[in-house]
Amino acid sequence: MPLIGYARVSTEDQTPLPQSEALQTVGCVEIHEEHASGGNRARPVLARLLERISKGDTLVVVRIDRLARSLSHLLEVIERLEAKGAFFRSIQDPIDTGSPQGKFTLQVLGAAAEFERALIRERTKAGLASARTKGRVGGNPGLRARDPAALRKVRLARQDGYMERLNETAQDWVPHVRRLRPDLAWEDVVRIINGPLPEARRWTQSRLLRAVKAYVRDGFLPTEVLARAGRRETDDRLPAIIAGIKGADPDITLQAICERLESMRERTPRGRTRWQPSSVKMLLERAERLGLMPYESSQDQM
Repeated sequence: MPLIGYARVSTEDQTPLPQSEALQTVGCVEIHEEHASGGNRARPVLARLLERISKGDTLVVVRIDRLARSLSHLLEVIERLEAKGAFFRSIQDPIDTGSPQGKFTLQVLGAAAEFERALIRERTKAGLASARTKGRVGGNPGLRARDPAALRKVRLARQDGYMERLNETAQDWVPHVRRLRPDLAWEDVVRIINGPLPEARRWTQSRLLRAVKAYVRDGFLPTEVLARAGRRETDDRLPAIIAGIKGADPDITLQAICERLESMRERTPRGRTRWQPSSVKMLLERAERLGLMPYESSQDQM
């Protein structure tokens, strides 16, 4: 079970060396260091680490506050790890999601967080009701006066909330965008992303473009993904799409690719709606000849 360390310090004047040494001591096979504020959830190093972490890996930190400054952020990161079959461990805190005791601690933290949110909601409702009985209008006076500073704070808060929501879905679309753009048109990228997703989690092209631009702006994706897609010969489009599907899941079978293409309503080269493994195999071989598949030859797949 590979241990992957994450060390963070707040300023360039500080050094993450003591954390890295502690992480090495417990057996971390690789360590990622970052200079960033703990209050900033959109950290490039952490985002890339959460994107590439694999099933069975364990993310290790020296202390919880090196990873998150709020309980909600901590639980959000752990949920993302659990969704990928990975674990979390803090050296100096009683949290190890790979153990029964650690899971119990996490459940207690989750219950405490929900209780805290409920209290905040009740206090907010009570405060607004009290203000109304005294003839006061709720809300931010600066916003009512259209104060630029107040408007900017709200805009930044909304932007932070949007990035948090994007981070929750990043595993669904970021790897595809990083691998397929700008080789494939956005229309085809969206269809490949949506292929394995349930209806409620599927993307539209405009929504995906907005998300990608936000990630490019914050440095989570390279600017090249926004470049204009090159014109591709009609005969090369299907091999490129199938190569994209294969790249997302190298172990996928030919039959599963057939089912994915049918769910995307992609027609065969002869215009049919039903796909056969032999057709997929032929197109995978063509994708290899075109240099679209930097992984194992389709000859070695089922």
